[in-house]
Amino acid sequence: MALFDTGRCAMRGTCGSKGWFGQQLPCPYDGPPVELENQDARVFLVSVCGAEYAEGPTCCTSDQVETLRDSLAQAELLISSCPACRNNFRSFFCSFTCSPQQHLFLDVTETQKSSSGETAVKTVDFFVGEQFASGFYDSCKNVQVGATNGYAMDLIGGGAKTYPQFLKFLGDEKALGSPFQINFPSTTPPQFTHLDPIPRNCTDNDLASRCTCIDCPTVCRALPEVTIPGQEPTCKVGLLTCLSFVLILAYSLAVVSFLFGYILQVTIRRRREKRYERVALSADAASSTLSPRLHTRGLVGAISLSRDQEESLGGPSTDSRPLGRGTSLLDPIGASQPRQYRFNTVLRRAFYRLGLWAASSPFLTFALVFTIVGLLNLGWKKFDIETDPVRLWVAPDSESKLQKEFFDEHFGPFYRAQQIFVTSAPNVSAENHGNTSPMSVHPGVLSYKHLEYWLDVEKDIRALRSHPHGYRLTDVCFKPAGPQGACVVQSIGAWFGNDFSDYDELTWADRVLQCARSPVDCLPDFQQPLGPQYVLGGVPDRTQGTPSYLDAKALVITYVVSDSLDTAERSKAMEWEGALKDYLLDLSERISWEAGMQIAFSTGVSLEEEISKSSNTDLKIVVLSYLAMFFYVSLALGNGIAGREEDGLLASLSQWARNFPLSFRRRSVASSSVSIDSRTTPRIFPRFPRSLFVNSKFTLGLFGIGLVILSVSSSVGFFSLIGVKTTLIIAEVIPFLVLAVGVDNVFILVHELDRHNLAHGANASVALQGGSLPMPRSPTQSHRSPFESTQDSSMDGGSLPLSLSAEERVARTLAKIGPSILLSTVTETVAFALGALVPMPAVRNFALYAAGSVLLNAFLQVTVFVSALAIDLKRVEASRVDCFPCIRLPSRIALLDAPVGLGTIARFIRRHYAPILLQTAVKGIVLLIFSGLFVLSVISIQHIELGLDQRLALPSDSYLNAYFDHLDVYLDVGPPVYFVSQQIDVTQRAGQQELCGRFTTCDDFSIANLLEAERKRPEASFISQPTASWIDDFLKWLDPAMETCCRVRKADPSKFCSPTDSERLCRPCLYGQDPAWNITMDGLPEGEEFMRYLNRWLISLTNEECPLAGKASFGTALALDQAGTSVVASHFRTSHTPLRSQADFIHSFEAAHRVADEISDHLGHQVFPYSLHYVFFDQYAHIVAITQEILGLGLAAVLVVTALFLGSWRAGSIVTGVVALTVLNVMGVMAVWGINLNAISLVNLVISLGIAVEFCAHVARAFMSAGSSLPADYPAGQKERDERMWTALVDVGPSVISGITFTKLIGMSVLALTRSRLLEIYYFRMWVTLIISGALHGLVLLPVVLSIAGGPGFAQQELDEEWMSNAIRNDAEYGPILADDSSTASN
Repeated sequence: MALFDTGRCAMRGTCGSKGWFGQQLPCPYDGPPVELENQDARVFLVSVCGAEYAEGPTCCTSDQVETLRDSLAQAELLISSCPACRNNFRSFFCSFTCSPQQHLFLDVTETQKSSSGETAVKTVDFFVGEQFASGFYDSCKNVQVGATNGYAMDLIGGGAKTYPQFLKFLGDEKALGSPFQINFPSTTPPQFTHLDPIPRNCTDNDLASRCTCIDCPTVCRALPEVTIPGQEPTCKVGLLTCLSFVLILAYSLAVVSFLFGYILQVTIRRRREKRYERVALSADAASSTLSPRLHTRGLVGAISLSRDQEESLGGPSTDSRPLGRGTSLLDPIGASQPRQYRFNTVLRRAFYRLGLWAASSPFLTFALVFTIVGLLNLGWKKFDIETDPVRLWVAPDSESKLQKEFFDEHFGPFYRAQQIFVTSAPNVSAENHGNTSPMSVHPGVLSYKHLEYWLDVEKDIRALRSHPHGYRLTDVCFKPAGPQGACVVQSIGAWFGNDFSDYDELTWADRVLQCARSPVDCLPDFQQPLGPQYVLGGVPDRTQGTPSYLDAKALVITYVVSDSLDTAERSKAMEWEGALKDYLLDLSERISWEAGMQIAFSTGVSLEEEISKSSNTDLKIVVLSYLAMFFYVSLALGNGIAGREEDGLLASLSQWARNFPLSFRRRSVASSSVSIDSRTTPRIFPRFPRSLFVNSKFTLGLFGIGLVILSVSSSVGFFSLIGVKTTLIIAEVIPFLVLAVGVDNVFILVHELDRHNLAHGANASVALQGGSLPMPRSPTQSHRSPFESTQDSSMDGGSLPLSLSAEERVARTLAKIGPSILLSTVTETVAFALGALVPMPAVRNFALYAAGSVLLNAFLQVTVFVSALAIDLKRVEASRVDCFPCIRLPSRIALLDAPVGLGTIARFIRRHYAPILLQTAVKGIVLLIFSGLFVLSVISIQHIELGLDQRLALPSDSYLNAYFDHLDVYLDVGPPVYFVSQQIDVTQRAGQQELCGRFTTCDDFSIANLLEAERKRPEASFISQPTASWIDDFLKWLDPAMETCCRVRKADPSKFCSPTDSERLCRPCLYGQDPAWNITMDGLPEGEEFMRYLNRWLISLTNEECPLAGKASFGTALALDQAGTSVVASHFRTSHTPLRSQADFIHSFEAAHRVADEISDHLGHQVFPYSLHYVFFDQYAHIVAITQEILGLGLAAVLVVTALFLGSWRAGSIVTGVVALTVLNVMGVMAVWGINLNAISLVNLVISLGIAVEFCAHVARAFMSAGSSLPADYPAGQKERDERMWTALVDVGPSVISGITFTKLIGMSVLALTRSRLLEIYYFRMWVTLIISGALHGLVLLPVVLSIAGGPGFAQQELDEEWMSNAIRNDAEYGPILADDSSTASN
């Protein structure tokens, strides 16, 4: 009794309350402790405060102990899972209330009058030692509350971060806390002794202290280290990756080697030239005349022959061979024809016959082909556009899609969030200084006027009715407590009870601070604490890291609307969301001048509507781009071959301008015998050239473009018929693709026909020979194919008529170009068709539509377009006006000396481009430049990022742009993530232990424990919040100590008590059970008993009396079978860290799946993660592999097809390599130009492969089929390849440039005007890069590589010696072999 002798109290008993309904206040009492009234009071005290109060006097009464028990019970509902925290909490307040040594650590500093008129304590100082205070705080700071995904400290300590903050919160006077003020001075006066017992530690081994891993991180088992997503270790040399370092080193060595070799070669050549000069000076003058270097002007191949003869021991072959196209007159007997390729000959014969039939029977061709096309277009009846992003971008058998469907079916769809950010009006001075960050532009938003205005807005929203059915928020909102419960609305208005009338300009700020620091004191009507991170954004930190809530930059308001698989229920939600959107749009127009604020918002229907609006806006730009390409094609198609100088429009206008002043001069009378040039006659109006009216191919160009549209339409019809849905990306991209491919073929066909018209047209004999014109063949005459016998030596140039019928010329045109079209078409079709192997529907459908469109377009071009060519050719030769064929212009006198030949682009290629490109030094430079581009591209590719910012799909003026900007800056919480368990029998102890985390016998690698361990490394797991573990809360709900939770009737324990039943009729569910409920899980129910209690828990209302009840917090967390006898699946809810970028979203997806896989491996049961964004980011888990797969398969197809059609694996490999380099360059520019890798850019990469083939295929085939002036067996193979490449560039280069290159560049230039960032980045940027890269590789690199390593070609045997003769007479020589144009022209 020594303690009694020395003890003294500071307060004891109760002296009334502060108000009529407040808690009881203690009485100041400066006297000795007193024995309790009776033994029952003693037993009651011991049950509350422990065995240390089993005897002796105390400073509390039984009424105080009862009040203490009720207060502790409220806290223990939250902290009972950690015995150390629970017992420290009890020890702290039992000592404060009942300790007989109160006078040592308590000092009543102020009293007050209670409602009963008694003197009561108002303020007291409580001296607590640092050891106990810090230990008390440490034991409780990590205790979690699963139902709120938060911590108990947020509720019992106001979110305290230190023990002084914790003690201050416990001591502050408040309605739901202490009824009087308790201060905790940092220093203890000498006359007092602080309370400082040894606190319990959560790591202690006794059951009264030991806590589980979830509540005590110190006892958690360490997880093996994992790689942080996005920070995978890579081999590096300094700042460069090893790959980049090796490539740069290899390229540097290549450049040095090239320069060294070039300098060495120049030095050796100069020495040889000096030695040759010395020999030449000493030689006999007569012998010098025999040098083959003399008298070579005008002979194709003479210089090369002379050089090679000097270096060769053999002489030229003298075998008799027929001349072919491009052969020389140097040695018509010795020049040999290249070898034949039978497959090529078969194709040419087939296309010749097809062309002759189509040209001879155009209208029959139209009827047959358009009938087929019409049948295909019948499929439009089943046309359907896929707009669901899940079915669009996620494979039907995708794991994420299947998991989303499982989640929606068993737990219901995710909620539809309507979110609003409210900020003050922008700071004008900050804007003027160029600081556009939302944090700096917007000042603090919290003020009395702002809050008053906004709470009125929230009243309007709650009263808002939709049209036409009049739905209100209460009809569609999510109500966790059931249909009669409150809506979940996360807003600062909930801190004020949605009623601002009780606050004024002096009290509102205190209320905000109180609720921000202690959300549990300001529960909203749905009874879940609202932390400041949910309702305030942009909260700055003070110097010591304390948030300055009153300076928050934004209010965050979230209305949670229920979603449903039932379309009727969903339509209700969407109707109300539409009304909310209209209201907020109107509010956004007036809130700035009404209240000096601004809003940024998004509703459940906003994104889809705005993307649709963007598509409608983009449609105008896309159509304008198409029109620009259409007009260019139509106008440029007839300009491939140049006529007389005055035939040009500019030349005619220039001549008219020169002649017009002569109209005002006096004319002299001229003799009638003098010939007057009508072109010099002055006129009032200019005389437009005939070519503008007759030679124009505007109608033919429109017809070709119409075929492109028809091929796309037929492809859509066919695939719609077989059930393949189209997408917006197909509608925007496929026409571009087919137009690029189809226009190129149109230009090549038209230009080749122009060449045949020059050689075999109606005026060919006049232009070429100046003699009489042979009669052309009639279409009814029998045609002998020039490909029937390619070795008939009896047929020479003189045996063929110089002038051929229109049908024959068209047939020959298709015979030459058809195999080239077939090569590019088959290559692109196979490459695109292989894209259908990709499971992503958007890519697969695109690949199918692209393959079908390209194939159909080629089919239409070699049939109906050939017929149109024949009709148009006859129109031109009949001098009928284009577009108005009924009008026929009178014929003009043909001038015999009128020069005809190639167009401007072809002349430039022949005279300048090809000769320069095929020089040895230039080739080396080209190879070095493109090798450097390859190195840079590979280095750049390593920095390509994944993702697709959804803001890019929005119009630039969309209100959602501001919303997403605010979302990135102001929202400090991440999206929720659920870990779903399946196939675990939770009715058995083993299954329970695989899930739980708050009991000592839980599996160390249970779902709850592993998620908690991962939460402690958020940089790797992207998990930030404690896990809501339903099984832990359910088993705690069964704890008999929670007297207000699970209760059954005393008279009949098989019946549960309702919340309104009297306490005397009920008892705790497991009260008196043996073994008793404990944290070792002994005594917890299993089997049918487990399910009986579980079903009751799931319908128990969550409230202050029992926050562990499951209806509100976990009502949708479990999926039971229909009978309610087993748990089919359940989920554990947590949250990601705030995700700011596409990389964050992708890494969160990756991290969650890693965690789920590890849990599954440990438990042997399937566990998968689910979050709303996973299904959209599933593609990025496989997109790199998909890209490699589709491009690899495409390149393999290119190799096989080109090798087959070109007849050379060497040439096929070169074409494939150049195509691969083109795609690599496009990918390299992606990283530089901010283009991420996603489904859209993947589609464009597939397009890049196809169009790169288009750039290369025609050039490669022209090279393989070009004739040469050198014998096939001549040792100078390099010169032979150069000459063939020169011929190929002159033949098809202009068509490739004016066709695909200029056409697409014009279309892309118009596309640059779009306001859509999506079109700008993923179409304009990528397509411009593609066109430029494709043109450079196809017209620069490919000719160089083929001229170096292209191998021997194959003859076409066209038997068009007349063209060859004309070409030679008109100086169409190969520049590098013969002297330049200026020297020959001067002859």
